[in-house]
Amino acid sequence: MPLSDSVKTEIQQAYRDVLAGKGIRARYGQRLMIAEIARYMGDITENDGQRTSPPATCVVEAGTGTGKTLGYLISAIPVARALGKTLVISTATVALQDQIISKDLPDLKKHTSLAFDWTLAKGRGRYLCMSRLETRLQDEGHGDSDTMPLFLLDEGRNQEPGTREFFEEMLGQYASRKWDGDRDHWPTTIPDDIWRQVTTDHRQCTNRHCAYFDNCAFFDARKGLETADVVVANHDLVLADLALGGGAILPEPENALYVFDEAHHLPDKALNHFAASVPLNSTRQWLKQLAQALAKIQPWLPPTTVAGRTVEKVSEASRVLDDCLTRVHDHVLDSIHWEFSEERRSAQWRYPEGNLPEAMLTLATETRAATASLVRHLGTVADELQKGFDERKDHELDRETAEAWYPVIGSFHARAEDQARLWAAWCDAPAPANDGADGDWPAARTPPPARWAVRQRWDHAEEVTLFSSPVLADNLLFSRLWARAHGAVLTSATLTALGRFDRLRSRAGLPADSRYLVVPSSFRYADMATVEVPPMEALPTDTEGFTTALVRCLPERWATEKATLVLFTSRRQMNAVRDRLAPDYPGLITTQDDMAKGEVLRRHCERVDAGKPSVLFGVASFAEGIDLPGRYLDHVVITRLPFSVPDDPIEASLAEWVTSRGGNPFMEITVPDASIKLVQAVGRLLRTESDTGRVSILDRRIVSRRYGQLLLDALPPFRRIIQ
Repeated sequence: MPLSDSVKTEIQQAYRDVLAGKGIRARYGQRLMIAEIARYMGDITENDGQRTSPPATCVVEAGTGTGKTLGYLISAIPVARALGKTLVISTATVALQDQIISKDLPDLKKHTSLAFDWTLAKGRGRYLCMSRLETRLQDEGHGDSDTMPLFLLDEGRNQEPGTREFFEEMLGQYASRKWDGDRDHWPTTIPDDIWRQVTTDHRQCTNRHCAYFDNCAFFDARKGLETADVVVANHDLVLADLALGGGAILPEPENALYVFDEAHHLPDKALNHFAASVPLNSTRQWLKQLAQALAKIQPWLPPTTVAGRTVEKVSEASRVLDDCLTRVHDHVLDSIHWEFSEERRSAQWRYPEGNLPEAMLTLATETRAATASLVRHLGTVADELQKGFDERKDHELDRETAEAWYPVIGSFHARAEDQARLWAAWCDAPAPANDGADGDWPAARTPPPARWAVRQRWDHAEEVTLFSSPVLADNLLFSRLWARAHGAVLTSATLTALGRFDRLRSRAGLPADSRYLVVPSSFRYADMATVEVPPMEALPTDTEGFTTALVRCLPERWATEKATLVLFTSRRQMNAVRDRLAPDYPGLITTQDDMAKGEVLRRHCERVDAGKPSVLFGVASFAEGIDLPGRYLDHVVITRLPFSVPDDPIEASLAEWVTSRGGNPFMEITVPDASIKLVQAVGRLLRTESDTGRVSILDRRIVSRRYGQLLLDALPPFRRIIQ
């Protein structure tokens, strides 16, 4: 259905209204983006609702300053409404998700006549579970008899996370509606281990059967999901929904138009989502906890009931699994030559080409069967307990038993299912290579899975963890997402590598008919900044010599600026340089590990505002995830080219596969990956059209190696100063 004149007019008028309402000028790149997305969405179908074209995506690289969020909102909302589809906007970070919900969408609504509503979608694990909180308070000895309403208690008491007072404050804030139960909206950071005590997942939640259902933070947040025109989610939630078949949490892919912002993260997010692991010793401890729970639940389950009889089967399956895990553990220790370094207390072993030795495969097959048996029997007990919530029918178990034990058994069942994923992945034969373009499927994108083991040592204990992961997410994303979605737009400031979309196309499995656009930036790069490569006494390949060279060079680099960001690829080197320089420059250097990220940035800005120089030391997360516009950053120093760690098992498996096919892993994988990271790092410097500054690259390989010119040419067109 090519865009109707009314939809085109609606988009054009909305853009004019926003520009006038916000007092901003039109940007050429933004207009190109709006037109491309609208044209793509209009070409998806020739009739209402059904996709008539082959699967295809629209990929738009839009650099900083383009205004890409406004671009895709203005183009996609009117088209999605005209098609009767839900617009699902997915981000890689909670921060961008909240920005779209609290700023960008309200701004669009305020300044235009577009009629739409929106809602936020986060996973259940981001929300408070009142039932879990109540249990936690009972464990702390909190009674109901003679206590005042908690939100009327005096404030200012000890509210350290994990204390009874902290949980009481949490309950009080939620009960008084001062807090909506969203972890991200709590005023301070809640540690993961504390938050896990008061949240839940779909396999432990009793939904409408819960006594707190009518006041549930998660379901309150979900109420608008079915009717909203725009749903703002994140990549992890989209992938979780797809793993459940699609449509379990979010709209069905067939009824959705997706926009993936920060889309360069999607392939890696998918790999993480479909990876699996089993810590052997921790799992055996967990089986002991299961045995203790089964002993406590037996008095609640009459032996004549299905649940009562099944508990015995759970116990037997648990014992069989424990024996299997013991034999796997002993075999892994004995059959692998573990090499521990002096500095690290862990060692890693990767199975070449994902092939398990015959003895290991036999043990894995037995363990897979034992785990599957445990999953099946725990599932039966969970199902029987869930029936107890239905008071309209007579059942073997009562509601009290169900409320007490369903979350417990559900938790064990969920953990067992997670274990089963690893053993299935270890036992499954690799898919046959797809050496030709078969329909819309990406060609030759079926490397064997990565399978590896990690052994960790502590003073009084050790752990062996087994891992499995796909090496590429292409087929997973194609079959579960691109082939089903009505349409999808991918956008980010960094989607090309070395000026091409090949890397994203292969890693994300993008359909053959996808369309690609690089939006020209509004920045005048040559006038705004320089990229400098100064002389250095050593190359990064000489670790000690390069560290010494950095100590000598860096003070000269930051001497003339007020706000400098120095990016490292190694924490060890970052700390070594800091330790040697800090005594001579008291108060000047702050590393990203000194305090929470927000506090690091706040103190940096505070020093700059006070007219004092400030130098930030950071690693990978600071190379992409910070925004310091204007005077808060005028110099980015990149100490070394951001090549990936050579011992990463997934990257090593991919390199092995590329080599087996006659390719060059360094030029096909390592250099393109480094190019994207380098562009992201350089992108920290210019955040607005009025910013200026310089980038220093201290790794001379960018001018002395053959690949260096490729990396330089992929950077924005800064004025170059090569010494």
